[in-house]
Amino acid sequence: MKKVKPSPQRRNFLLKKMPKNSVCAEIGVWKGLFSQQILKMVQPEKLHLIDPWLFQEEYPNRLYGGKAVKNQEDIDNVYQLVVQKTKGKNVIIHRDFSSNVLPNLENNYLDWIYIDGNHSYEFVKQDLELCFNKVKRGGLIAGDDYNWREKENFPIRKAVNEFIATGLVTVEGVHQNQFILKKE
Repeated sequence: MKKVKPSPQRRNFLLKKMPKNSVCAEIGVWKGLFSQQILKMVQPEKLHLIDPWLFQEEYPNRLYGGKAVKNQEDIDNVYQLVVQKTKGKNVIIHRDFSSNVLPNLENNYLDWIYIDGNHSYEFVKQDLELCFNKVKRGGLIAGDDYNWREKENFPIRKAVNEFIATGLVTVEGVHQNQFILKKE
C-alpha cells in the first residue's frame, strides 16, 4: 500500500486560529513550506524561524538525518533555499537549536509559536517548557505530529499531555495531528 503524504493545507485549520499581524515563531522549519503558509495566511508582523539546519546522522529515519538528505552540504542547500524564500519579508532566521535560541527571546514576547522540531520526547518536552515563558498570556503554543508513533511510544502526545496536566495551558484544539494550547 502506498503511503499518502499529508497535504500542506492540513495546517490551514491551525493558521486560521492564529492572530493576524502577530509576532510568532516556528521551531523546525526544514524547507520553509509551512513558513510560506504562515506568511501568506497570518501575515505576521514578525516571524522567527528556528532550525539548526544540521545533518544529524544519529537520526537516520528523519529528514535531517538521512531520509531526505545525505550530508551537511545537502542541509546547507535546504537552508539557502529558506533564506531565498523569505528574503525581504518580516522574517528573522535563527540557525541554531531552539534550546539555544528561545532563552534569548524576551519573555511574553510571542503571540504564538509552532513546534515541529526534533520529535523525541525529551526535546518536545523541553520545547514546550521553553515556549511557555516566551508566549504572552492568552497566547498559543501549537505543534505538529501529535499522533506520531515512533516505536508506538507516541513521544509528542506524551509530552503534550504531560504539559497540559500542569494546568498552565488549556487545549484549544487537536485536529489532523495538529495541537493548539492556550497559555492561561
